[in-house]
Amino acid sequence: MAIVYKTKNRKRARAHGFLARKSTPTGRKVLTRRRHKGRKRIVKV
Repeated sequence: MAIVYKTKNRKRARAHGFLARKSTPTGRKVLTRRRHKGRKRIVKV
C-alpha cells in the first residue's frame, strides 16, 4: 500500500501553530480556553 499522508511540518505549523492561532480573534479564544483549562501545551504543533 502507498503512504497516504506525509507530514509537512511547516505547512502544519502555519495552519495550526501558535502564530496562526494568535492572528485571528477566534484563534485567540482557543488559546485562552486552553489556558483556562490548564493544558500543558497550549498548541499541539
